[in-house]
Amino acid sequence: MNTVAVVEAFNPLGSERTWRSRAAILDLLSNHAAPFDRRSFDPGHITASAVVLSVDRTRLLLVYHRKLDRWLQPGGHVEPDDRNVIAAARREVLEETGITLAESGNTTLVGLDVHRIPAAGADPLHLHHDLTFGFTAREEDMAKPSGSERAVWCEIDQLDTYGVDEPLRASLHRALSL
Repeated sequence: MNTVAVVEAFNPLGSERTWRSRAAILDLLSNHAAPFDRRSFDPGHITASAVVLSVDRTRLLLVYHRKLDRWLQPGGHVEPDDRNVIAAARREVLEETGITLAESGNTTLVGLDVHRIPAAGADPLHLHHDLTFGFTAREEDMAKPSGSERAVWCEIDQLDTYGVDEPLRASLHRALSL
């Protein structure tokens, strides 16, 4: 998988924020020695996340992020052992929720977003350059997540209940149109 080509092919569809995120991600991928290194804080690093739809495509999988105090899509850092960004997104879903994903030969990029991550511990304030991929769950039973993450299946018409932000809503819209 050529990450640059995947990002270049992504059409932000008129969203100014997504156009800016696309440009920043392409700059990071093209001009920085270690864009996937989680210890790269200036200008940040690539992360991978997943919009996971229920088998019947009526619910969205969300995880509660304690540090940010909000509900988000599963995702996180790309690890050195990950084959590519899609593999990182799949791994994060399994680690955070225990959900297994349906196999797909052509997983689609459904969102791009660059956002600030507050300083925590030894990590300074930095940017996550997030690539979001669309998936469907193979099964909907959640295993007990590692750590203290909470995960829920959110009905598509209940996004406001969980404070789902605009970038995630746009990614969900794209995933539902596949």
